[in-house]
Amino acid sequence: MTTASTATATAAAAADAAGAAPRPADASAPAPADRPASRTVPPLAEQVVLVTGGARGLGRALTEAFLREGARVVIDHLTSGDAARELAERHDGRAIAVRADVRDRDQVEALLAQAEDAFDAPVDTVVNNALTDFSFNGDARATAHEIDYDAFSAQFAGAVQGALHTIQAALPGFARAGSGRVINIGTNLFQHPVVPYHDYTAAKAALLALTRTFAADLGPRGVTVNMVSGGLLRTTDASSATPEAVFDAIAAGTPLRTVTTPAELADAVLFLASPWSRAVTGQNLVVDGGLVMD
Repeated sequence: MTTASTATATAAAAADAAGAAPRPADASAPAPADRPASRTVPPLAEQVVLVTGGARGLGRALTEAFLREGARVVIDHLTSGDAARELAERHDGRAIAVRADVRDRDQVEALLAQAEDAFDAPVDTVVNNALTDFSFNGDARATAHEIDYDAFSAQFAGAVQGALHTIQAALPGFARAGSGRVINIGTNLFQHPVVPYHDYTAAKAALLALTRTFAADLGPRGVTVNMVSGGLLRTTDASSATPEAVFDAIAAGTPLRTVTTPAELADAVLFLASPWSRAVTGQNLVVDGGLVMD
C-alpha cells in the first residue's frame, strides 16, 4: 500500500472509531489560495489608505510615505484643515482631505463613504494615528498624585474609541475587497516608561489589547490587525516641546545611537500594509532604534 493510501485508510479508521462518516479521499479542502490567511492583498500602489490625523506630524509622514508608493490616501483631519488640503492638492486625484472626528461614529461612517465615492473603491488599509490633544513635555505632565480620570478618558476616547469606530466602519469595504489591513500606532512607553505619561501610555496599552483581540476575531475574514510602536520621534508637533537633552539621552541609550524619525516609523507601517506581511497579525512592532528589545 502506498503512503497516500495508508494515510487515507488511517483517516477513515479514525473517523469510524469516532462514529463519523469517513471523509472521501478526494473531498476538497479549500485550496491554500482560498483560505482567509492567504487572501490576496493588493500592492501598495493599488490600495486606498485611510490615515487618521494624517495632515501633520507623524500622520503627515505616513500620508507622504503611502503617496510615495503610489497609494491613494484619505487624509483625515480635525484641526489641521489647511495642512490637509495643501497636501491633498499637491497630489490631485490621489489624495483627499476629509474632516472627521474619529470619536464620533457618524462622522467616521461618512468619512468612509466619502472615501469610497472619491476613489470608486473601498478602503484597503486603515492607519489609526489620530492623537487627542497631547504634548510630550515631561516638565508639564500631570504626575501620579494629581492626574484625574478625565485625562485618561480623553486619551482612551481618541485611541481606543477612535480605532473601534474606524475598524468597524471599514469592515464592509474589507469584506467586498476580500481582505483588509489595520495598523494602530502605539508607543514603547508601556514597556519602558522613560517619562511616565500616565494617560497617554494607558490608552496605548489598551489599544494594543484591542489590536490583539481584534486580530483574533477578524483573521478568518482575511483582515490583519497590527501595531507599530515608536518611542519619542524626532521631531513632531507633539514632541516639539521635548528638550534636546532628552532626545540626546534617548539616542545614547539605543544601539543605533539615534532617535527614530517619523519617516523611519512610516516605513515600518508600509511593510504591515503590504502583501509582504500577509502572515503577520496581532503583533506589536517596536520601531525605536533598539531602545526597547521586546
